[in-house]
Amino acid sequence: MKLKITELALLIFILLGISVAQQAGATGEPISLQTTSLPKGFLRQQYHFKLEAQGGIAPLNWEVTAGSPPPGIDLSNDGVLTGVPTEADSFHFVMTVTDSGKPTRQLKRELTLDVVAPLLVQWSKKPQVTGRRVEAAVKVSNQTGQDFDFTIVALAVNEDGRATAVGYQHFTLQKNTDEFEIPFGENLAPGAYDLHVDAVGEVAATNSIYRSRLVDADKLQIQQAP
Repeated sequence: MKLKITELALLIFILLGISVAQQAGATGEPISLQTTSLPKGFLRQQYHFKLEAQGGIAPLNWEVTAGSPPPGIDLSNDGVLTGVPTEADSFHFVMTVTDSGKPTRQLKRELTLDVVAPLLVQWSKKPQVTGRRVEAAVKVSNQTGQDFDFTIVALAVNEDGRATAVGYQHFTLQKNTDEFEIPFGENLAPGAYDLHVDAVGEVAATNSIYRSRLVDADKLQIQQAP
């Protein structure tokens, strides 16, 4: 069947009109965010989490429009937060998801990502010298959801590099333990010492190892007895 030029032009116009109308009506359902909170991240450990949303016209485009995720963490266009956080803190940022409709739909939402040190060691009693004895105490926290096979060693190192153990413990550090105190002390020969504490938490089931080191900035002076 042959169409006259005017009929062909009219047909093209009608088809274009239908296409434009379809595009104009391609708004879909309103976007709703299925992700209501973010799992916490661990300092210097790999983080990976996919944000989820429903509605709108695919594909959806995700971006950070205010604030920022933790340093080391990025949000990809397809809604994946990934990277290795390098700072521990609570980070607040606004995420905007935009669909591909005509016109587009958008949804903004503020999110919070908490980054914690999985194994935290702090002084609860700074090293002190009484006569020839050095004494100190640390508090340890397991901020993960897993039990640790936990080892902690405190060493005093003299000017010649000789190390003397002044504290050692090996036990199961229960998950979500907060500020469990470990005291230690030992007699030392006369001299100047650097004191440092090394802690290791291991989770065999996930082949994970967490380490933390604590160093006293001041040298310990053990005097010769009169």
